[in-house]
Amino acid sequence: MRTSTRDLDELRERASRWLRGRVGGDATVSELSRPSGNGMSSETLFFTATWDGAGRRCVARLAPAREAVPVFPSYDLRAQFEVMRLAREKAGIPAPRPLWFEPDPGPLGTPFFVMERAEGEVPPDVMPYTFGGWLHDAAPGDRRRLQDASVGLVAALHETPFTAEDVGVLGPVVPGGADGLRAHVEAQRAYYRWAHGERPIPVLERAFDWLDSHWPDAPGPDVLTWGDARIGNVMYQDFRPVAVLDWEMAAVGPRELDVSWMIFLHRFFQDLAVTLGVPGMPDFMRRDDVCQKYREITGYEPRDMDFYEMYAALRHGIIMARVWQRRIHFGEQPMPDDPDDLVLHRAAIEELLTR
Repeated sequence: MRTSTRDLDELRERASRWLRGRVGGDATVSELSRPSGNGMSSETLFFTATWDGAGRRCVARLAPAREAVPVFPSYDLRAQFEVMRLAREKAGIPAPRPLWFEPDPGPLGTPFFVMERAEGEVPPDVMPYTFGGWLHDAAPGDRRRLQDASVGLVAALHETPFTAEDVGVLGPVVPGGADGLRAHVEAQRAYYRWAHGERPIPVLERAFDWLDSHWPDAPGPDVLTWGDARIGNVMYQDFRPVAVLDWEMAAVGPRELDVSWMIFLHRFFQDLAVTLGVPGMPDFMRRDDVCQKYREITGYEPRDMDFYEMYAALRHGIIMARVWQRRIHFGEQPMPDDPDDLVLHRAAIEELLTR
């Protein structure tokens, strides 16, 4: 899938000039590359930066160019940088070490930040890890260790007492309150209108209606959530997390936002495997197992999980339909006659609507 329209050679020259301004005239930037197995929103660049005689493996995150049909309407890179730093320093989450945030769009044409690059294996999105590979082929005990450790990441984040000042970059909703769910859903409505207002997607609009009619009586207290809490955003060594990536969807809201996202995103890849005739990983990231581990770690029982699973499916549907529009824009596939077919997992949403 095409995710960028920027020329890597030009970016390298501009990044080299920027780095020399930061650390001195002897700094160099190696040839740039992009990830191939994960990442469809922000533009990610891999490179080695050398100064003072030492090379450092780095990653830069840039907002996509307008002509690349961005997945999201805006990219608050400062917020991503600050939340990643908070998660690392206050919650002990192994987020990559942040190095620099550059708010000036001049050097690379957009604001960006740079972080250290970690070493490890990531369960891929393309082809999905449910089709084969190191995690699929691992022993059941190793897969369970990875699952439990991944649940432990969101538990550690949620259990950390962040202040309103800490999370001020994310907006007016603060930890400990009870307004986060409403604000989160309204933000998703606005995102849906931006992404698909010109061609509405009926199955997603039905999902919004379902949420309105099944609203939880008492959403849990708001915490800092990772937002894109899934194993495809984690690097592992020996089935243990060593780097937690992609904080652009971080928000303040109920714990269940992250718990349900982790569960549903595996279901999404598992359903793809089954549809294409392979068994996948049916015993992985099951709701009961994930919620039990989360309860063991935190003492908190995730609740209203039917509601949150639907909400996760809806959120993912808005994103994936936008990604499909990007593919259509670049001639990688035709526009479907039925707009619901822009949602790869429409069958899952339709099943959830019957609950």
